[in-house]
Amino acid sequence: QVQLVESGGGLVQAGGSLRLSCAASGGTFRALKMGWFRQAPGKERDIVAEINQIGTRTSYADSVKGRFTISIDKFKSTLYLQMNKLKPEDTAVYYCATWPVGASAYNYWGQGTQVTVSS
Repeated sequence: QVQLVESGGGLVQAGGSLRLSCAASGGTFRALKMGWFRQAPGKERDIVAEINQIGTRTSYADSVKGRFTISIDKFKSTLYLQMNKLKPEDTAVYYCATWPVGASAYNYWGQGTQVTVSS
């Protein structure tokens, strides 16, 4: 059973930076891609960024383009999200997820980490 554990969330002032990490463990799997999602209070969970397993293709939500960077360390089985120039509207619980090869959706999720950006 694959387990994903996020870390790195916290409270930061607007304009600041945070780096989220997502460590994968628990058996072997081949992921087609991995992603970061976020969910603000009263809102749906939205995709923030995605990356393929070898780290050669990335995509971002328009709201974070130019500010966030997704990356992957295959040897450490860790996914990262570098978040710069944070805004109060980035406040949310951030989740990492993996889309295994052969699957039809993201089906392994972490427990989430809270990011709060004060104005």
